[in-house]
Amino acid sequence: MNTEDPQARYYAGVKMIRYDLIKEFVLAFLVVSLVVVGLAGIFSSPDDPAVTIQTWATAQPIDFVTTAASELAYTSGTAQYGPPYSNTADAAQAVGPIAPQAWAGVGTPIDAAQDFVLRPLGFAAVGNPALTAALQTYGAASADQQQTWLTNYSTALADATVVNDQVTVAAGEYGPVPDLMTGLVGLARTGALDGLLLRSGTLYQTDFTRPLLFMGDGEYLSGLAADQHLTGDQWGMMNETGQYPGQTWLWLFSFWYQIPPFNTAANTDLLVILLMIGLTTLLALVPFIPGLRDIPRWVPIYRIIWRRYYRGR
Repeated sequence: MNTEDPQARYYAGVKMIRYDLIKEFVLAFLVVSLVVVGLAGIFSSPDDPAVTIQTWATAQPIDFVTTAASELAYTSGTAQYGPPYSNTADAAQAVGPIAPQAWAGVGTPIDAAQDFVLRPLGFAAVGNPALTAALQTYGAASADQQQTWLTNYSTALADATVVNDQVTVAAGEYGPVPDLMTGLVGLARTGALDGLLLRSGTLYQTDFTRPLLFMGDGEYLSGLAADQHLTGDQWGMMNETGQYPGQTWLWLFSFWYQIPPFNTAANTDLLVILLMIGLTTLLALVPFIPGLRDIPRWVPIYRIIWRRYYRGR
């Protein structure tokens, strides 16, 4: 009776080396753990304080008021963004007939003037006759009159100064707009505006869309991002603070934003997404593309990796 091990017969003539997978795993785990803990202790992530509308209105009131005036005039980035925030005509990015932003429609409706300025001021006006009168005057004016006030005020803000913690502009035809902005600055500095923009009708307030959009329309938040090397021309789509690259797996997405034609195109985001979909599809089809699938055989890097096995063969 042949008592030879069937597995030994199956692998007869195949050169093999002894390999202890469990020992290898334990050693690798210990080494990696020590490296991670050591590097985390040396290069730990900084615990920067949260950026809020309150800190913005306190640190840069002129930028805050300038942004609020643009929201009221519907000229801000959020007001003109298009889907999913508004139905602004021709704002959605498209490449020919491909327009997923328009297809998705307005899923998170944002009325910049009402959500960021007028509705919060409506709450603050309770018990404040001067602010109530300013809101009534602004609401009763025609759209053209409102636009005239806002245009004049926004132009004057270029030379605005801060006097006694209040944003001051040269005398002009601004209607009730300065009173509205003064009320909004006061509301923001108390921290109340942060809370009002978080109102979602649920117990847990976890939707920061509105305060982030509002701050994103100003220069304060982008300036902080530049200081932390987080802007598109530095690292791009990263969220790690400090001079660190963040998630390295996002480098390929960020790379395309730095070179033509992507860095000047109006529909950059969609172009990059379509390009990455194409490259990912190409990578998935590598095993089925003649020539491309043979590159590993033509460039035998695997022999270097498994050199102990191929030594002498």
